[in-house]
Amino acid sequence: MRSDDVKWRKSSRSPNNDNCVEVAQLGSGAGVRDSKDPDGAWLSVPSDAWARFLGGIKGGRFDR
Repeated sequence: MRSDDVKWRKSSRSPNNDNCVEVAQLGSGAGVRDSKDPDGAWLSVPSDAWARFLGGIKGGRFDR
């Protein structure tokens, strides 16, 4: 799958600069890329791992 074929989005809580990541829904999970390099490499994350990651965020697992 090409990056151009995917709808990328940033969090609404991201600051208005290029220092963040973008995510996209893929058929098999999620895609993650650096917003500063939209034509660069991106990471594909399986749906079960992505769900666990989001659950950890919502549950405060990564809070400082």
